[in-house]
Amino acid sequence: MNRREWALGTVSVLVLPGCAGLHSLECEVRTFGTWPAGRPPGRYAFERLPSQQAQSRDSAEVEAWAQPALEAAGFRATTAGVAPDVLVQLGARITRFERGVWDDPLWWRGGYGRWYAKPWGGPYWGWGHRFDTPRYEREVAILLHDRASGEPLYEARASSDGFSQGVCTYISALFAAALKDFPAVNATPHTVSVPLSPLSPSSP
Repeated sequence: MNRREWALGTVSVLVLPGCAGLHSLECEVRTFGTWPAGRPPGRYAFERLPSQQAQSRDSAEVEAWAQPALEAAGFRATTAGVAPDVLVQLGARITRFERGVWDDPLWWRGGYGRWYAKPWGGPYWGWGHRFDTPRYEREVAILLHDRASGEPLYEARASSDGFSQGVCTYISALFAAALKDFPAVNATPHTVSVPLSPLSPSSP
């Protein structure tokens, strides 16, 4: 299992070229917090932990992927000389898993061959090559806290999985899913569907 992550405290995202295909992405989302009733989103600035500051290029890329989601939720980036209302911390992680075609628990594995039964006949011993199909788990986290008091106000997490890494497109879509219902809170994992841009990986 290989993992690439840009989490709260760890930075390591590899940017790969995008592709083309699907129109939407279904994500599992959980949200937490107590955003004050009647409080507008206001202006924001990103806050980087020391480990994220050490990898400023990766940090800037992940922030760029999250910016459209923040703006869609009503937030505006602060300008020079203007104090933000909220500070934003981000996390993103992509984990690669490999599962071979022989990993089906219904097939017994032994030695260099494979003993298995055909559904229409008796068992036999066969030879074959192993093909590993990588699968990716993609996760993002976003934390909003009040700049003046430091109080955490809203936390959202979104995840999806599929056969394509699709860093730039999927991470951006995950941030969109995480903030789609802001400021509503639902700590129970639930499915949120968000559109993908035209430059999307062809397989989820």
